[in-house]
Amino acid sequence: MKTKPQIQNNLGIYLGRKSATVVCASLSGKGQDVVGCFEVSVESDEGSSMEALASLIVRSCGERKLSFSRVSVALDCSFFMQHNVHSEFNDVKQIASTIRFDTEEALATDVTDVAIAFRINSSGDKGSDLTVFTVNKEVMREILVAFGKNNIDPEFIEPDVNALLRYIDEKSSFAEDERPLFGLFSDHNGYFVISGGEAGESLMRTFVVSSSQDRGKLLGREVPVINALRSGAEALNCLKVFDSFGSLNSEQLGEQLGMGVSDIDLKEFAGSQSQALADGVGAVEFSIASGSALSGLSKSVSVNFRSDFMPFMGKKIQMLKNLKVVSISAVVVLLILGAYYQIKLTQANKPRNQLRERFSKEYSAVMMGEKFPARRSPVKKLSGEHRRIKNIKSGQLSVTGEQSIGAKLTLIFEAFNKCALQTNLNVEKISITAKNVRIVGDTSNRKSTLKVFDAFREKMEVLQYRYDTKGTRDGFTLTVSPKK
Repeated sequence: MKTKPQIQNNLGIYLGRKSATVVCASLSGKGQDVVGCFEVSVESDEGSSMEALASLIVRSCGERKLSFSRVSVALDCSFFMQHNVHSEFNDVKQIASTIRFDTEEALATDVTDVAIAFRINSSGDKGSDLTVFTVNKEVMREILVAFGKNNIDPEFIEPDVNALLRYIDEKSSFAEDERPLFGLFSDHNGYFVISGGEAGESLMRTFVVSSSQDRGKLLGREVPVINALRSGAEALNCLKVFDSFGSLNSEQLGEQLGMGVSDIDLKEFAGSQSQALADGVGAVEFSIASGSALSGLSKSVSVNFRSDFMPFMGKKIQMLKNLKVVSISAVVVLLILGAYYQIKLTQANKPRNQLRERFSKEYSAVMMGEKFPARRSPVKKLSGEHRRIKNIKSGQLSVTGEQSIGAKLTLIFEAFNKCALQTNLNVEKISITAKNVRIVGDTSNRKSTLKVFDAFREKMEVLQYRYDTKGTRDGFTLTVSPKK
């Protein structure tokens, strides 16, 4: 049985200082399908433009009933700076751990206040050539706070040219013998990218251009420089261009550069999504926003400013929320089970408690007001009392029982009779109280004294004892009480 491909809506935002282009795309195994596209802008007198833009984006998504599970932001090139930096390492983790030091050394300036993202252009025996992007941390903080106030937490914040390269990699196709350079111009920005992403072939460059600048001359000057800087890589043999103003003469530019130059149609790149461009959204801006919506799908290292500044915690927070819900549910279930079984136990013990309550009243009446024992067995106490009464009736004990003086003396003399002759016992003093009996005497030696103690232990409890030598005799003091 085939399972349906998982579909999720991603929101890609191309963010400028006063405007934003937004693409909501549904991503599945079949590719990207744009379900909504719009552009918003704010006036300069609207206070915090970033917060106003974020509010407009959320409001416009609500009006268009666009739902999304992930948000990615592509920053306009006016927000960040781009640098070429060399690293001694080829391993991505090693590069990431040293990129801040390499950037600081290359720029000869402090990079404490900037967030850094990088892309590996090429790697070799001498290390890696990197494109490094830096953005001020205050800019990042302003963006995250503005979006956070509108309940949006972008998972990716990347340079616009990186999102554009991702879009071109996804949408463009060319012959195997073609090594194209893409030169694209929006109303205010220019972009050079080399598609393919293979070692030695990756290139990204973005810059600000004015509306009055001759873009043909700019291409004629910059393309040879780009070709010359690509040492060790095959030379570019074609140029694919797009200009939002339509001011480029491809034939003339091709003669000047000595390579094939052709115009590209970004609407054709968009394919079935080209209808979204009919709503007044610029083609380059749409491409960048669409490329941003594709972020996170590639397994390659992402060029993400958030990796260096306030890493995205959305998945972890969601997992913790789910864990919290599960924990609370488990506690509630345990409480319900505990209450259920407690009720069952109470119902099972109810006859026993009723019998115990009735028995306690009868016990107190029989035992002359004595309280029902909480820990000791009442049956054993009643059995003992029954034996005591039988002994009294048979004459073995007086009415006062084992605690009477007569009973105590009887037990004492019984002990004396067992050991007196063997130990040469001499009793000096017997003191009887309500609780115990104290005996002072002496025997012929220490061994005989211990035999006296043993004779008393048979029917009485020895509470205290002390012995010492008195001339040739062994004296002792013994405190005993009848066994209970």
